[in-house]
Amino acid sequence: MIGDKILIEPKGEQTRTESGLYLPPGIKEKEQVQQGYILKTGPGYAIPRAEPDEDWKPAKEKVDFIPLQVEEGDLAVFLRSAAHEIRIHKKKYFIVPHQAVLLVFKDPFIDQIEKNLDE
Repeated sequence: MIGDKILIEPKGEQTRTESGLYLPPGIKEKEQVQQGYILKTGPGYAIPRAEPDEDWKPAKEKVDFIPLQVEEGDLAVFLRSAAHEIRIHKKKYFIVPHQAVLLVFKDPFIDQIEKNLDE
């Protein structure tokens, strides 16, 4: 991934509502907010590297990166309108800019939160 971009695998969509109605396949795609698991992240926001403090030290790269707040394995809630859908081997993924992520559930809490969301 490049810069502040994040690769997200959408979370399995429910096809049935709490009242027992079955939803058509495309209904979830029209929602403004979606959720999924973060598979890969870019290095972060690029900023110019400060000059080396001593002339004899070689400069390795010309930029530094401010790291992203999200990590691989997190469950992210993101804006669907900012996401770009791609398909790899007939599987759907989203490329999402970091600024489009609204909420992140870190690894230790994912199972607990998913249980509460399903109830």
